[in-house]
Amino acid sequence: QVQLVESGGGFVQAGGSLRLSCATSGFTFSVYGMAWFRQAPGKERELVGIISWDDSTYYVDSVKGRFTISRDNAKNTVNLQMNSLKPEDTAVYYCAAKYLSNGRRESDYDHWGQGTQVTVSS
Repeated sequence: QVQLVESGGGFVQAGGSLRLSCATSGFTFSVYGMAWFRQAPGKERELVGIISWDDSTYYVDSVKGRFTISRDNAKNTVNLQMNSLKPEDTAVYYCAAKYLSNGRRESDYDHWGQGTQVTVSS
């Protein structure tokens, strides 16, 4: 059974940092592309960034230089380090997985976590 469980969300002041983790099980993590998406109140879910099975990464412009995605294949975990947080980063953050994917769309991913809330105050 595939499971993705996000953790690390919380409340932080603007300029602060948070590190989200997504623990996975039930599939061969090392050959899966992983992505982080987020959904702000009243908005559609959007891509934050991806890390493909070969460790290549992509970030949307709004987080580039502030967020870093990494993966630990030994622990079947993907992480999202978020620095210099802004109020507009407030959202529920989701991790997603797909075999060999490096896609940038929601439809490119089969498996999703339940999300973790990040709130950034001004």
